[in-house]
Amino acid sequence: MVERPERRVLTGADLKAFSKALANPVRRDILSYLGEHGEANSTSVAKALGESTGTTSYHLRKLADLELIAEIEERSTGRERWWTSLMKDIYTPPGLELTPDEREAALKLGALKMSHDLGLVTRAYAGYDSSAGWNQIYRSGLHLTKDQVASFVEEYQNLVWKYVTEPGKHPAGSRAMAVRLVVVPEAESTED
Repeated sequence: MVERPERRVLTGADLKAFSKALANPVRRDILSYLGEHGEANSTSVAKALGESTGTTSYHLRKLADLELIAEIEERSTGRERWWTSLMKDIYTPPGLELTPDEREAALKLGALKMSHDLGLVTRAYAGYDSSAGWNQIYRSGLHLTKDQVASFVEEYQNLVWKYVTEPGKHPAGSRAMAVRLVVVPEAESTED
């Protein structure tokens, strides 16, 4: 288990930067690679992703600018720079005041995430019977107050962090698992 890091709250400007940066599939692949392997240099990332070292070096620096990864200075020598994933609890609070272009960036980032998630759900259902128990699908409906929703989400997040491991230090026999929680009213409401 990893100690839960301090929550990083994304502002509107952050959302614009994240949306632009993560729209690039190479950057998303780099984040996945570092999340799995913990540490890497541009050569090992390039080899794994089938990209040039120049391309991966560029994208690694851009991800570092967003503080999603960091250089491991004690391992870096000369032109060979080593990088590690920064474990973050990234959050955008509801009700954040956003400019129209920041709101558009937030929607693009959300759509990018949900597109990926839809692919995961489709794959989970398609392989449900043959997954040997790895694919778990559970849906439910509840009647909750706004305070109960906040409590439920907090408890869920604490449960997830109970099982988080450091990049590159995953338990033997473990697999990278996609776990998602979406809590949304079943229908639009005029009530607060």
